Amino acid sequence: MKISARSRYATRILIDLAMNEKDAPIRTTAIAERTGISVQFIEQILKSLKQAELVASKRGAMGGYALNRRPEDISLGEIIRVMEGPLCLTDCCDDAELCIRSGICMTRDAWRRVSAIMASALDSLKLSDVISGVPPFCPNASDDDEDPEGIC
Repeated sequence: MKISARSRYATRILIDLAMNEKDAPIRTTAIAERTGISVQFIEQILKSLKQAELVASKRGAMGGYALNRRPEDISLGEIIRVMEGPLCLTDCCDDAELCIRSGICMTRDAWRRVSAIMASALDSLKLSDVISGVPPFCPNASDDDEDPEGIC
């Protein structure tokens, strides 16, 4: 599974808003300059983010966009759901009616379990965590293990 450009860019835009928010809303042209995303794509993404109430907009000469919530209150899981829909590896994970084999499928429960683990991990990571720097994931390391060079 790959996260779409829309989700990656939405996260980048929200990070930019969080890191550059002062007293005035931020214009899409300023976001485009800092993020390398086209103004047209930013506007499409901001429309979805605004509908989800993750950002607020202000019209006029001093208009632009701002976060509607604190970075620590916005999860990566929420951003991806806004941009892509449910965090499921397969369609049948979310709706058993979509597959005629759901009742006898031997893999559906596995996909549902992995989907739930993925959703939980993405929900636990907040925008503020990404801004401050998420440590690398080391699947074989315990929380007590020290890895001063960031290599598992």
